[in-house]
Amino acid sequence: VQLVESGGGLVQAGGSLRLSCAASGSISSFNAMSWYRQAPGKQRELVAGAINGGKTLYADSVKGRFTVSKDNAKNTVYLQMNSLKPKDTAIYYCAAAKILINRVDYWGQGTQVTVSS
Repeated sequence: VQLVESGGGLVQAGGSLRLSCAASGSISSFNAMSWYRQAPGKQRELVAGAINGGKTLYADSVKGRFTVSKDNAKNTVYLQMNSLKPKDTAIYYCAAAKILINRVDYWGQGTQVTVSS
């Protein structure tokens, strides 16, 4: 499965972006579709995940601002990011896991999100 992210870019603090992740195969076969991010000099961290059955989870730092969703018919996962802050600046990666959300089987190539103050 190939994952291709899009929608990144430069935005001012307080603005919004919507990231998309298009999969080359069926995403319904994965237990978890998620978004991770990695800022310069920091470890990659889980931002949001959509679990089969409808459950979603979020890092504390993005709760109330980011929303993850997926469209199984389009094999696409989305990350709506509102009220963006400079500390959200990072490369955002789409990820697919067959079992556990933190045991990623496939990664996308990443898309840069830069939030200016």
